[in-house]
Amino acid sequence: MATQHTPRNEQARDFLVTRRAKITPQMAGLELFGGNRRVPGLRREEVAMLAGLSVDYYTRLEKGNLSGVSQSVLEGICRALHLDEAERLYLFDLARQANSAHPSARRHHVSRPVRLNVRPGVQQILDGMTRTPAFVRNGRLDIVATNVLGRALYTPLFNSPTRNSAQALPNMARFRFLDPAAREFYPDFDSSAGDNVKLLRAEGARNPHDPGFTELIGELSTNSEDFRVLWASNDVRLHHSGTKLFHHPVVGQLRLNFEAFDLPGDPGLALTALSAPADSEATQQLDLLASWALSLESSATQGVAGIDLQS
Repeated sequence: MATQHTPRNEQARDFLVTRRAKITPQMAGLELFGGNRRVPGLRREEVAMLAGLSVDYYTRLEKGNLSGVSQSVLEGICRALHLDEAERLYLFDLARQANSAHPSARRHHVSRPVRLNVRPGVQQILDGMTRTPAFVRNGRLDIVATNVLGRALYTPLFNSPTRNSAQALPNMARFRFLDPAAREFYPDFDSSAGDNVKLLRAEGARNPHDPGFTELIGELSTNSEDFRVLWASNDVRLHHSGTKLFHHPVVGQLRLNFEAFDLPGDPGLALTALSAPADSEATQQLDLLASWALSLESSATQGVAGIDLQS
């Protein structure tokens, strides 16, 4: 299947243009002196003034040419466009990739391999979290490891036809956008789907040379209108904590808190653990889910038909 690829200069151009459109003169503290404005947000010259740059230089940057841009210039743009931490990191990643693409640096550039498994020590940590659903994912949202309760929680994803085969890693974005069952599993589908796309956007700037990432974006863009619309927004985010809402086929609807931790010893991997307040209904549902998972594991061990928790 043919894949789609967005050149880095187009990524930078689209990102800066969409950020500029989000900031009104009032938000930037600029006075309006009447007249019709032809742009929804700031003009280029206004961003240049706020960032302390010449209009010509900012215009060059907004056209996607970030090669050679200094940290102080990037910081000025971040302030002018009111970028949050996720957007700031994304802009710096785009600039780093622009510099690595320069002929003098390209021969020294080595693409970061995408991890498809975890070290035994990480798996032992997961297995020790017997009352907490937990999993490890890579930047393109493949689930590369999980514990028994995490596998049970994400049963619809593991059993989805989007896996292609029992050996294929389940991918959270592929499930959300290509499997109709995702809309039932995620009651807040629109919000959670948007978060997936924002995470993928950020990964595209961190590791743009990953062919698996390019293939995934091409597949989702070709087969999902929802994905195409969200991808065009150029939004990014960090995903360290919050809540997730599920409608599980066994225990029903439950809302869980999550914490996500980057694994310093395994660059590109993050561990996510989910929990519920003590004595809450969600805690009781997790206990029920744990019992269900153990019964299935026992049935599988005895050769009884059931969901394979180790697939």
